Amino acid sequence: MTDPALILCVEDVPDTLQLLEVTLHFKGYRVVTARNGREALTAIRAERPALILTDILMPGMDGFSLVHRLRIQPETRDIPIIFLSATYVAPEDKQFANAIGVTRFIEKPISIEEMLKTVSDLLAAKSQPREPMNQKAFYEGYRKRLEEKLSQKVNQIVRTEGMMETLNEAEKKSFSLSLQEFKNERDEIQNLLDQIRELTAS
Repeated sequence: MTDPALILCVEDVPDTLQLLEVTLHFKGYRVVTARNGREALTAIRAERPALILTDILMPGMDGFSLVHRLRIQPETRDIPIIFLSATYVAPEDKQFANAIGVTRFIEKPISIEEMLKTVSDLLAAKSQPREPMNQKAFYEGYRKRLEEKLSQKVNQIVRTEGMMETLNEAEKKSFSLSLQEFKNERDEIQNLLDQIRELTAS
């Protein structure tokens, strides 16, 4: 009898992370969790996973940076990686994800059935090493994705703030939660963009 496959789940939203962990445990997989790319790299150094499920938009180190780091290392080049995202779902986002070495892309809200089938299919297939994108091309593409997403978040915030002026107090409460989430995401993207500009300027 073979040992159950180890799956690394990387997600900064606690409820989503718990859903992934519980679902995969129930299906018999071993699961390790991380809340961002940096924690994921630490987990991978401790034990190499058979597959990685990761969000894209996360603080500190996001999914794009995590995948690039894994693909430039020969020992992690062939680990199947599934992106999960509600923010980066434009065709250009998916093209960039594929170009940097992501194996599959699942949009949020996550379909559990689709996710489990994708995990099963990838674990059954012989994984192929993915050649890394060169550093210059990666940072150019990554910066473009971040700038576009930042612009979208700023527009979302402006629209939501405008709508709130027309709402009653009860409606404002739920909209204010969405507004705060948009602002948090805007700040995360801005921080990542600042990091990229520092790296590419030096």
